[in-house]
Amino acid sequence: MVATIDRGDNLRLLGGLVYLTYTRNTGAAFSFAQGFTIVFTLVAVVVAVVIVRTARRLFSVGWAVALGLVLGGALGNLVDRVFRSPGFLRGGVVDFISVFGPNGEKYPIFNLADSAIVCGGVLGALLAFRGIEFDGSRGRTDDGPRDDAVPV
Repeated sequence: MVATIDRGDNLRLLGGLVYLTYTRNTGAAFSFAQGFTIVFTLVAVVVAVVIVRTARRLFSVGWAVALGLVLGGALGNLVDRVFRSPGFLRGGVVDFISVFGPNGEKYPIFNLADSAIVCGGVLGALLAFRGIEFDGSRGRTDDGPRDDAVPV
């Protein structure tokens, strides 16, 4: 993206359903909190460490996929924040996918890492809602407490 499209240029795809629009984002999703790159860098590092430490307890394929998506997205954006201009820990994330219109007119511009984080988060929420634990067991069923719960 960086090597082939200039900032602000739009490449129309799929009859205008998707546009490739190169922009930089120093904030969070939807360009929220612009200029807080260092804060988001530290958050991404903490998220990555927590997920890696949690990975030892994962025996659920669903949770492994969900946390893998979040980890991959966080690390993808972290690389941009650390190594892109204007400098170390101050770089802007490269966003390039604009849907339903160019330049983020209809929906904010995002990247694949953002998509991975959102998909992982949604999958994690669904797994938690269904009561599926990291080890693959069910936390609570409709019949009562967990199978391994200690009576009080």
